[in-house]
Amino acid sequence: MRTVGCPVPSADLLLHPVRLRVVQAFLGDRALTTSELRAELPDVPVATLYRHVGLLADAGVLTVSGERKVRGAAERTYRLDLAAASVGAAEAAAMTAEEHRRAFTAFAVALMADFDRYLLRAALDAGRPDLAEDRVGYRQVAVWVTDEEFDEMAGELAAVLRARMANRPGGGRRRRVVTTVHLPAD
Repeated sequence: MRTVGCPVPSADLLLHPVRLRVVQAFLGDRALTTSELRAELPDVPVATLYRHVGLLADAGVLTVSGERKVRGAAERTYRLDLAAASVGAAEAAAMTAEEHRRAFTAFAVALMADFDRYLLRAALDAGRPDLAEDRVGYRQVAVWVTDEEFDEMAGELAAVLRARMANRPGGGRRRRVVTTVHLPAD
């Protein structure tokens, strides 16, 4: 990952709980102003949000895609640079077990917070969540595969996801977040 002008190592930069949520808000090739981002993350104090957006922008993770004047101030629209928003293979290989534990914990906490926000929104909208209607699912399966078969399967899954990631909003499409975790079970 490139870190333009940012003194924070990229894994530390990306795996902070608030910055991770900011990055997740931009998934799906979204362009958001800080006001729109504040509406998506209402529990994050404004000053904190601006500070983390600034760090991500300084690092090149968020790029300015537009700017307009609002009450005399410049309001920027940001986009996520997916390449900059990932920890590279070399950096991941250099991380210690404890660093991976912290990174996975941040990832899992962010996933749990997303699910909790879904449940709260669903309860407010419909009185209770309807996972089937909302196409929400979580499951775990085990497969017996060689390393080569696993690599082929992972490539197939990546191709399916890449094809859908190219979709644009509209036409009844709803933004969905797909999360994968692969672990050896032995």
